[in-house]
Amino acid sequence: MYDDISTPAEMGTDALAVLTALGWLPGTYVPREATKREVEIPAAAARLAAALNLQLDGE
Repeated sequence: MYDDISTPAEMGTDALAVLTALGWLPGTYVPREATKREVEIPAAAARLAAALNLQLDGE
């Protein structure tokens, strides 16, 4: 949050400083493909969903 109105250039410089401090230098971030986790649906949740006519994945 900024107390005073900053210029876009000042905010960009601040953002770059934060990214640098976190080790996320521009151009070094490469997104990874995440595998989808299997989520088990408890029986009670499945019964509740059925009572509400909801569609749960895996059912």
